[in-house]
Amino acid sequence: MRSDTLPLRVLVVDDEPPIRRFLRTTLSAQGYDIAEAEDGAGALAAVRRRPPDLLVLDLGLPGIGGLEVIRRLRADGVAAPIIVLSSRADEAGKVEALDLGADDYVTKPFGMDELLARIRAALRHRLQQQGERPLFRSGDLAVDLVRRIVTVRGAEVKLSPREYDLLRLLVAHAGKVLTHRFILKEVWGADTDVQYLRIYVRQLRQKIEAEPERPSHILTETGVGYRLRAPD
Repeated sequence: MRSDTLPLRVLVVDDEPPIRRFLRTTLSAQGYDIAEAEDGAGALAAVRRRPPDLLVLDLGLPGIGGLEVIRRLRADGVAAPIIVLSSRADEAGKVEALDLGADDYVTKPFGMDELLARIRAALRHRLQQQGERPLFRSGDLAVDLVRRIVTVRGAEVKLSPREYDLLRLLVAHAGKVLTHRFILKEVWGADTDVQYLRIYVRQLRQKIEAEPERPSHILTETGVGYRLRAPD
């Protein structure tokens, strides 16, 4: 069991020394314990030597690529959150990384505030999974997972069974981006046409968002999927 006095360990995996140096300096200043690897083989070896609490992983690594690193870590049962660094043009890579088990991504060039927010959300999500809370609250939205009651600004909202299943899945992974494929498989049980998902998301937004056209709860990750705003 990790002592509360020990800093969280972050493994930074990138083949560009300036990026590793920047991340080491900035994350260390935030109180994280930083380990580094410059390629996929080094990352896998570092995890075996001392498992980190979180990985920041570049997809474009020499040798064993970032996607293969994710695949091997998840196959080995490594549950630490993985934040992927990707290029703006690599939309397919982001989706595949998430489907393989990555928790989130930031696009290069990225702002440090954005990365820190993603790190905090991924760590929070992992803790929630270890002890799922029966009541979810985010802004004016509340979901009682035991009684299956959804309220917005204190008023109960009636959802269809499919709408509730969709919302419950988003709640279970609040703060994390979920791909279209993952949601369709979990809610519909198969790779159904993504248009069905868009219709249900639209219906759900009509019921829980103050401004459905400018949603604050169910956020769209263009070309990738959806993310529910993290709990308060």
